Amino acid sequence: MQMIKNWFGIETPYRFEWNDVRCGITILNVILIMLFGLQVSWFGLAIAVFGVCKDLSQHRHINDVMMHLSSVALNIYFLLLLYRG
Repeated sequence: MQMIKNWFGIETPYRFEWNDVRCGITILNVILIMLFGLQVSWFGLAIAVFGVCKDLSQHRHINDVMMHLSSVALNIYFLLLLYRG
């Protein structure tokens, strides 16, 4: 574990952040899309839009906003594939 901490330059103890939860939900969304198909993209789109709103209202970090906007775009693309064929 110390090697990992040294590699990533982690010097402080772990601190929980909301992005940890959103990352887990994004991973869950990918798994659900692979298991059940593109209709699960509605779930991912809702989470991504919520993330963008939260980023714009609280965090205002450009990397968070860009990450969630790309997730919005990807889920919209999946829904377009689902409904347009």
